[in-house]
Amino acid sequence: MLHAPVIGDSHQQLDMPSLLEMLARSSSRPRYAFMVLNLIAQVSRSDGSAGPLVAKGGGLIPLRDWLCDALTPMGQRDPRRVALEERIRSDLAMSGALPMDEGQATAMVEDAIREQVRASGKTNVSRAVSELVRAGLLKRHYQGYCVDHHNRGAQRQAVYILAGCARGLIGGRQEQPRAVPRQAELVF
Repeated sequence: MLHAPVIGDSHQQLDMPSLLEMLARSSSRPRYAFMVLNLIAQVSRSDGSAGPLVAKGGGLIPLRDWLCDALTPMGQRDPRRVALEERIRSDLAMSGALPMDEGQATAMVEDAIREQVRASGKTNVSRAVSELVRAGLLKRHYQGYCVDHHNRGAQRQAVYILAGCARGLIGGRQEQPRAVPRQAELVF
């Protein structure tokens, strides 16, 4: 079977079988890469860009943190997650930091789990985004405190831009009005 090339034609309509085939060829975890791509498309603006911040619960969080939080339910039943919860609970109990109140203890354990899952999830998201960039479905740049300097980690946040046929994932969606001021905007 011969398929039309998917990479490089930004005006091509979204052909889901071709997109899935491309992800299967270019990604080590195509289902995970597809979920990441779909989530990025959900929060992208009409120009295809998403980030550096995403509105969640009345506040703003970095895009990568939002992606990690959105993908967290996929691993709820994973045996490693259950083992992590048991290990964190026992570590907190042994150190004496676990409160006696069951509700507070559960909240403390959930916060610790969320932080550890988010830290490892950022690595997984970055790997999936790198594969999507290599496949020509995303472009990535960083925005923040100091633009285009050699230290990419200095208070800079990732911005992902849908490219190629992935732009078709945002077709027909209405952009939500932005109510949060951006950097360098003054609110009067």
